[in-house]
Amino acid sequence: MNAQLLKIIVLGYLVRGPLGGMAWHHLQYVLGLARLGHEVYFLEDSDDYPSCYNPKIHVTSVDPTYGLQFIEQSFEYCDLGDRWAYYDAHTERWLGPGADRIDDILTSPDLLLNLSGINPIRAWFTHIPHRVFVDTDPAFTQIRHLKDPKALKFALQHTAFFSFGENIGTSDSLIPDDGISWLPTRQPVVLDQWSRDSEPAREVYTTVMQWESYKTADYKDTKYGMKSDSFAPFIDLPNKTSVNLELALGGAGAPRKWLKEKGWKIRDPLAVTKTLATYQRYVSQSKA
Repeated sequence: MNAQLLKIIVLGYLVRGPLGGMAWHHLQYVLGLARLGHEVYFLEDSDDYPSCYNPKIHVTSVDPTYGLQFIEQSFEYCDLGDRWAYYDAHTERWLGPGADRIDDILTSPDLLLNLSGINPIRAWFTHIPHRVFVDTDPAFTQIRHLKDPKALKFALQHTAFFSFGENIGTSDSLIPDDGISWLPTRQPVVLDQWSRDSEPAREVYTTVMQWESYKTADYKDTKYGMKSDSFAPFIDLPNKTSVNLELALGGAGAPRKWLKEKGWKIRDPLAVTKTLATYQRYVSQSKA
């Protein structure tokens, strides 16, 4: 492998998850690697089940129309142009600006990064010599591998394994051992995308969060839960500080009324995460 200039495929979740925060998470990899001079392409696969979320109508279906518009705008916003393509397994065709040259894109890549392990490893990826699983959900990923043989079989199609779990593989780690040799990694950030020349526009500390993303996981008498399971110790925080605290809070089951009564300010998360720009603006306007 040429350590200086590589041809890299990044697999991610933009068409199916067209939200500003999720998009920035994945595009940091594409942007950063491109800035380093590598030949980088972002590819996404619909998978074989309905997976395309449309935040306008709160429906998940096989229709990628909304997501395709979102990813096109996002790549333009980041000056990444036509470095992407989307495989629609339901119609068995490639879509997007890279569709007409997908054979060239898939010819002799050096490296594949499967972010969150959220894309299937189709036959056209198996020839790539280095296939990296980037675990962005430590503990949940490993428990899934221990409980679901199909999930473990999928993971083992990769050749290297990295996790956001900072202590994974050490004696300090409480993450269940799924038999895979994980190495720690961190979320990359292209810093010049987040520069701020002035003081925050709002006197409020903010965060964007999902109350519940999926079911809790249980393993060996330990429960691994969502923010809904761990937020209680912080519930009275607004009454113990003079600063304003705001949650851009997602999740149909979130106790918004209760949180407001406790002094939390609540924002609509879909307005905040509508595009890369709205998410970036919300973060940059925060006091912290």
